[in-house]
Amino acid sequence: AAGFALSSVYDRQGNRKYLTNQERRAFLEASTDFDPEVEAFCLVLAYSGARISEVLSLCDTHIDLDSNAIIINCLKKRRTGVYRAIPMPSRVTERLDSIFALSVRRRAQNLRDPRKLWSWGRTTGWLRVKSVMNKGNIVGPQATPKALRHTLAVTALQSGVPLNLVSRWLGHSRLSTTAIYANAVGEEERSFAKPLWESFCPGPTAAEPV
Repeated sequence: AAGFALSSVYDRQGNRKYLTNQERRAFLEASTDFDPEVEAFCLVLAYSGARISEVLSLCDTHIDLDSNAIIINCLKKRRTGVYRAIPMPSRVTERLDSIFALSVRRRAQNLRDPRKLWSWGRTTGWLRVKSVMNKGNIVGPQATPKALRHTLAVTALQSGVPLNLVSRWLGHSRLSTTAIYANAVGEEERSFAKPLWESFCPGPTAAEPV
């Protein structure tokens, strides 16, 4: 079980499979240099942690502007029609509204006729994300769409989001699957380790940044 846990956060060569905060910022900044639909796709992947196929299945009716949430169709469940709601920052839903004219469609009552936000296939979506990764100078095992899912899980747990909430956001059936992401080293763990490092060499080392 331990080997499986490590392999979900690191590859077989020990390289991490998730983005650092700096890399994620670079990715999101790079996405603004692309078409708005690509930018929107990157925003949803990064902030929802949803699978690429789940994001591609989103319709305009799945963006809840009132509650600032995205409604994801859980495609890996044994039965169809299972959805989960993932909270979003208002700046993200507002950007989606701007790109896809969701409020305009709502006022025209066109949301009774759901429309997919992206007409791409899975391969095209994957290539779009890779292009943004390249633009942001992100390389290695973490330069993939799935890394954004790993990143959301790792960052959420390190930020103190309860395990059951992270599990629900990711659409996991078992909490043990989500708990795997707690194996990543975060700032809190480094802060615990800092007194240990200082005990090795007290004095000037104490002033070194964490």
